[in-house]
Amino acid sequence: QNVTQTVEEEKPEPPTVQEIKQKIEKYNAKVTNCLLMKLNDDGTYTGFIKVHLKLRRPVTVPAGIRPQSIYDALKEVNLAEMTDKRTSFYLPLDAIKQLHISSTTTVSEVIQGLLKKFMVVDNPQKFALFKGMRKDGQVLFQKLPLTEYPLYLRLLAGPDTDVLSFVLKENETGEVEWDAFSIPELQNFLMILDKEEKEKIQQVHRKYERFKQRLQQTLKEARGKPG
Repeated sequence: QNVTQTVEEEKPEPPTVQEIKQKIEKYNAKVTNCLLMKLNDDGTYTGFIKVHLKLRRPVTVPAGIRPQSIYDALKEVNLAEMTDKRTSFYLPLDAIKQLHISSTTTVSEVIQGLLKKFMVVDNPQKFALFKGMRKDGQVLFQKLPLTEYPLYLRLLAGPDTDVLSFVLKENETGEVEWDAFSIPELQNFLMILDKEEKEKIQQVHRKYERFKQRLQQTLKEARGKPG
């Protein structure tokens, strides 16, 4: 899997309402799970996208807070603001979150919405949304600009997630503002990196230890043969 950098391209003229209507009809004809797109009277439209969470680092969440209920969501209760205590937590790898968004919803708003759903209090600048495209048997990931509209990309690609997928990852392109991290977070990152380094060293040691054993066994067998 390769990661390509964001490429600034000259965008074509925005489609007309009639063109959008035709694209939505074509899109809905391919939908098999009832997750249809809907055109509004003002020319905007709504639909669903699925975002794969592939976060290798722990996120910061409120400590001792129960999961958000439907009541909290409807009342827009922000449970994260109910306590100043924080803890680190690993989100399930390859978890998938389905979002109902509008054609006016930007990448930045999608990232913020995902963090809110999981009660993650980390700075949104630490994360980036990528689009995954299959080409020549490989999945190429491209970082999306914060001003891009994911639902429009979904509309153009169709409902097949093998053609286009969305992935939330850590923002590791050098654009992270490290001043946004607290001292405990930075210390936590150092501890994680130290642990990963030790695990990698152990893997290398085990690899060459197995190689050494096989080599010694081969030499031993060779000595016992005539000639």
